[in-house]
Amino acid sequence: MRKIIRFALIISAVLLLGPWLTSFAYGNVDGDSGAAEVDVESATAPMLPEMNVFGQAIGGVTPGDLFYIDARDSSNDIFISLYITNAYELTHHFRYLILKVSVYCQDEDGSWIMVTPQGTNPEADIYINLRNNPVNFNLPGLTRYKISIDSGSYYCIKAAENSADVSPQFYLTIEPA
Repeated sequence: MRKIIRFALIISAVLLLGPWLTSFAYGNVDGDSGAAEVDVESATAPMLPEMNVFGQAIGGVTPGDLFYIDARDSSNDIFISLYITNAYELTHHFRYLILKVSVYCQDEDGSWIMVTPQGTNPEADIYINLRNNPVNFNLPGLTRYKISIDSGSYYCIKAAENSADVSPQFYLTIEPA
């Protein structure tokens, strides 16, 4: 019986003391930009990428979606900028934070297919980190896209008492290309 109670206490301590990180995301379309036909929707839990952050630890990122972009009503190409808005605050907690950004388009069946944005090297991956911020790319109109984090890694120097202090916050802007 003591072993069961001890095991339960250890598990409870690990779950309560280690901050859980979930990325927060929000989007913006400039109403005067001419891209009014483009709608942006932020992904919500449980679709967001996640990582379990502990001080003095190296870890990985669970893949997830950040934004859904509906450009089906716009024949214009769109210029996307993806920012980590709290990068300065995160530098106090991370030695590095590297996230692989992927773009998917939705086909007629509703399936998501990875695409290479215009003007980028098809063989190169897109990464956003605390220094390479923002990442920019062009996408053609007349389709629906999702911006996702497919993988990533980090080295946490120190974890915060409040997990929101170590959560990357993403911001997306769209302009005509």
